[in-house]
Amino acid sequence: MSSRKVIITCAVTGSIHTPSMTPHLPVTAAEIADAAIGAAEAGAAIIHLHARKPETGEPDQSLEAFRPFLGVIKQRVGAVLNITTGGASTMTIEERLQPALHFQPEVASLNMGTMNFGLFPMLGRFKEFKHSWERPYLEGTKSRIFRNTFEDIETILTRCADNDTRFEIECYDIGHLYTCAHFVERGLIKPPFFIQSVFGILGGIGTHPEDVAHMKRTADRLFGADYRWSVLGAGRMQMPIAMQSVILGGNVRVGLEDSIWAGKGRLAASNAEQVGIARKLIEDLGMEIATPEEARAMLNLKGGSNVNF
Repeated sequence: MSSRKVIITCAVTGSIHTPSMTPHLPVTAAEIADAAIGAAEAGAAIIHLHARKPETGEPDQSLEAFRPFLGVIKQRVGAVLNITTGGASTMTIEERLQPALHFQPEVASLNMGTMNFGLFPMLGRFKEFKHSWERPYLEGTKSRIFRNTFEDIETILTRCADNDTRFEIECYDIGHLYTCAHFVERGLIKPPFFIQSVFGILGGIGTHPEDVAHMKRTADRLFGADYRWSVLGAGRMQMPIAMQSVILGGNVRVGLEDSIWAGKGRLAASNAEQVGIARKLIEDLGMEIATPEEARAMLNLKGGSNVNF
């Protein structure tokens, strides 16, 4: 176990938290680039990327929003750059697909099911908002579903197939593992699979240690040695679930997309701070973090020179 390499993914901005929740959330292209570079320098092998409108921080899935920071990050660090196809629940599948389709990254995220995605409980903690879109965006998750139908998933898989982009397969519940298995059986998802189990989103599986263990047991039974497992825990459960994953033989994802905290009641000052906490946890357990090149080998990626940015 002491020789095992653990992949740290850092999701630097996402589409869950809004700018009024923390002054440290990257919004502009320069802030996103700086956050990604800092996270990579702190030890993240993979950087998971969303974009935002610079004036308001609203999620933005346009090519123009991604273009300014992709090249900058690639020039500065060797991390694997992972482009979301999740975008935000307010977007169409066609909008969500465009950046991954155009920029042809080594990795793109891919959600495995339509679900309720409740962000509205955050309104109980955050009362004042700087931008007019923030409150309706959060309130809207009471009635809005996050659409990822079988047709949507197949569309993303088939349209990205010629680009040799592999996927961070995001599974928010046990049924999503079976959806992944369906596409594996059809030959649309090929090993090694990178399964990212998501815990703590209202509408998905919870954060109890038994939930984490159940997700791992099910993935082991379905995929055997054909997959690499990673986890993300939402909010305050980010690091406890990361620790359980490492102990169970998995990898971890951190970042301000998933949690804005770096301790009880303490906002993370940066994505790099969370990466540093995860790295210490891994090293204190006697393991090592994977370099970007080691992560590429573990996930059978095409390499950073074969992307379109």
